[in-house]
Amino acid sequence: MRHLLADDDLSPAEQAEVLRLAAELKAAPFSAQPLAGPHTVAMIFDKPTLRTQSSFAAGVVELGGHAMLVDGHLAGIGVRESVADVARILGRQAAVVVWRTYAQAKLEEMAAYAGVPVVNALTDDFHPCQLLADLMTIQEHKGDLAGLRVAFVGDAACNMGNSWLLAGATAGMHVVLSGPEGYLPEDHMFTRAAAIAATTGGSVRGEADAVAAVTGADVVVTDTWVSMGKEDEAASREAAFAPWSVTTELLAHADPEAIVLHCLPAYRGKEIAADVLDGPRSVVWDEAENRRHAQKAALVFLLGASGAP
Repeated sequence: MRHLLADDDLSPAEQAEVLRLAAELKAAPFSAQPLAGPHTVAMIFDKPTLRTQSSFAAGVVELGGHAMLVDGHLAGIGVRESVADVARILGRQAAVVVWRTYAQAKLEEMAAYAGVPVVNALTDDFHPCQLLADLMTIQEHKGDLAGLRVAFVGDAACNMGNSWLLAGATAGMHVVLSGPEGYLPEDHMFTRAAAIAATTGGSVRGEADAVAAVTGADVVVTDTWVSMGKEDEAASREAAFAPWSVTTELLAHADPEAIVLHCLPAYRGKEIAADVLDGPRSVVWDEAENRRHAQKAALVFLLGASGAP
């Protein structure tokens, strides 16, 4: 049984195949119908959602399936019923389980007991669906991923920072993460990504200076400084992160043809300037749309690799 729990669940060849399939499905949205029947995909959301819910719901229908929304709070997963018991129930009702939640360990427990593919729609540790959409978007605008320089600036001690390390290394990219002291991924994540990069020709590193990180970059990426669950730290974070704001001045150090990504929601005037987010080098709206196409490709791949439904 194949799952997508973290970005390195896909080998370099598999990641490339999913991205190739995503491009095909964007060009011909109804060309693959692995969920025809329709088969059901259970979608559980424990965290706020807009792009994830809408893109999965639309994508599942385009694949011929039925998107079943499971309210995680009403289900009381891990409280009213154990994760293992919920997994056993949903695995008999659905062809795939998609879960947007907090603890990576709970997602892994769901995968251990569901008996069907489980997809990480975001945890505190990883956001692989977003990275597939990001890589797809970069590929559309830049061509081959291998060898491109990516600078992730801001709060890199988050799921997006971890996922950029793993997915970027898998794609053979040169990934630089930059943020204030204490706001980079843990050392073991760099080690995990570096082992992948050694096989793909990519590289990963941390950088204390925002200008140095962005200099020569082909892609500049940022995310909110105040992730879900960190709202009480908003004031202190805004002061600490100010030098890492993606402004026109910071972007001037990147390659002249560099593009800008943000997984949204964005806070103009904080982690990114309005004239950058809404400007000609921003590809965030393509990036948001591509969540649907990339996630469809991931579902097609996982179902095929698992011999289901």
